[in-house]
Amino acid sequence: MKNLLLFTAIAYFITSCQAQKPTVETVVSSEKNMQNSNPKLVVGIVVDQMRYDYLTRFYNKYSEGGFKRMMNEGFNCKNNHFNYIPTYTGPGHASVFTGTTPKYHGIIANDWYDKELKKSVYCAGDDTMQSLGTTDDAGQMSPHRMQTTSFADENRLFTQMQGKTIGVALKDRGAILPAGHTANAAYWFHGKDEGKWISSTFYMADLPKWVKNFNSADIAESYLREWNTLYPIETYTESGPDLSAFEGGFKGKETPTFPYDLAMLKDTNKGYDILKAVAYGNSLTTDFALAAIAGEQLGLDNYTDVLTLSYSATDYVGHNFGVSSKEVQDTYLRLDLDLERLFTYLDKTVGVGEYTVFLTSDHGAVEVPSYLKSVKIPSGYLNNKETKQQFNTFMKETFGSDDLIENVSNSQIFLNREKILALKLNLSDVQETIVNALISFTDVDKVYSATTMNNASFTVGIESLLQNGFNQKRSGDVLIVPNAGHLSYSNTGSSHGSGYNYDTHVPLLFFGKGITHGSTLEKTVIPDIATTMSAMLGISFPSGSTGKPLEFVLEKK
Repeated sequence: MKNLLLFTAIAYFITSCQAQKPTVETVVSSEKNMQNSNPKLVVGIVVDQMRYDYLTRFYNKYSEGGFKRMMNEGFNCKNNHFNYIPTYTGPGHASVFTGTTPKYHGIIANDWYDKELKKSVYCAGDDTMQSLGTTDDAGQMSPHRMQTTSFADENRLFTQMQGKTIGVALKDRGAILPAGHTANAAYWFHGKDEGKWISSTFYMADLPKWVKNFNSADIAESYLREWNTLYPIETYTESGPDLSAFEGGFKGKETPTFPYDLAMLKDTNKGYDILKAVAYGNSLTTDFALAAIAGEQLGLDNYTDVLTLSYSATDYVGHNFGVSSKEVQDTYLRLDLDLERLFTYLDKTVGVGEYTVFLTSDHGAVEVPSYLKSVKIPSGYLNNKETKQQFNTFMKETFGSDDLIENVSNSQIFLNREKILALKLNLSDVQETIVNALISFTDVDKVYSATTMNNASFTVGIESLLQNGFNQKRSGDVLIVPNAGHLSYSNTGSSHGSGYNYDTHVPLLFFGKGITHGSTLEKTVIPDIATTMSAMLGISFPSGSTGKPLEFVLEKK
């Protein structure tokens, strides 16, 4: 009887296991269900130098299908900030897509002094690569200096390289860093006398036929026309006067005022590069992005593809004309229509509700300091020549040597450590002596040493932002924070780079499949974006990510 009961129990166990064992059909069906729950295409948009208040200031003049569509149908994170210094283009694009800060991904600036090579290096530069689409060295680029993965990399790994990644931007770094290390391709615009979209042998041996066809169509040439305001200029009440002492302008035109004859101005403004600095540069970017979606057949199968799309012209226009210019307003009103054009195309090709978009910026910008000064807001310009002379005198009098400094860049001082060792000086003591001297200089707000960055732990304020941007191997020995509203820049146009709110507060909009509708004033930070997208896709977080998934943005499944 015992043997019979044992046999019955074993038989029942085996039968149960066989019943629960998934069939091939069940596994395939489960895989399809998981794939179908994800968007067919993720579009990550970075609008270069977009302050948060450009969403609200120009809101009433936006169309229903661009920025407003994202806000009205998607989710708006209204208190979104960068959580590190410096707020530059290279670090910004890297941080958005890696989900971390320069402390970990290593892109500490656009260019920085390499302490090992003893020279300045470019964030995307790679002289081991060759240009594609031009004989110029503008294509000698790759993401090799970015030390962590992007969420696009993780999507490629998760899909066994079946999901594609394509990066597009006027700026090389705006295309290369977001797309990551495993991208199928990144493309950027080479102006000068060519006006072509180019790439690097890092990605492929030759440009695809669709890119060659796009370049042959002379679409860039078609934008060398008059740039006038989209709507009557008197309706642009959200910006300052068209003629202003706080704007730059173009060579060959006496005043920085509409209209601009781009065909006439081309030769005195670096050829086709003038298109980067006007609203049409964003339209050209959209044209190429649509061609990329079609040429690469993005979003047409069951594997999620990623398109990283950076609109760079907004940055060039802001640098030239300033935050409150008519030119900036017109650029955003036209970009709004380009976004509508992009979304309409995605609706038709990928399908309504089958794609996901997020939109943010790589940094904000300060109002033109000379304008701020005119309305009695503390601001000004750094006198680098005078400061350098004062600093050199201090170094010689204090240490008996004027060659202890190897480099000064990005508000950081790099010391000659071999010389310090030869003079039998203590590195930390030298750093702190410099800190104590610089804090008394005009227009300097705060100064910290690398030793402090390595040993202290800051959780709030500018100090925390400095620490998140401090990379132990790549950053300098002394970090300097200028006073608010102060720049090392010309007296016209806007710039960025600080940890003040005008540089850190940028839009963050989510829209499309998997995104709920709503808004929040809860503080979010840039590294949260990549982890949120990874969580939505059900893939691994980027290798160095420090952000948290924004659960309130995602639809509950």
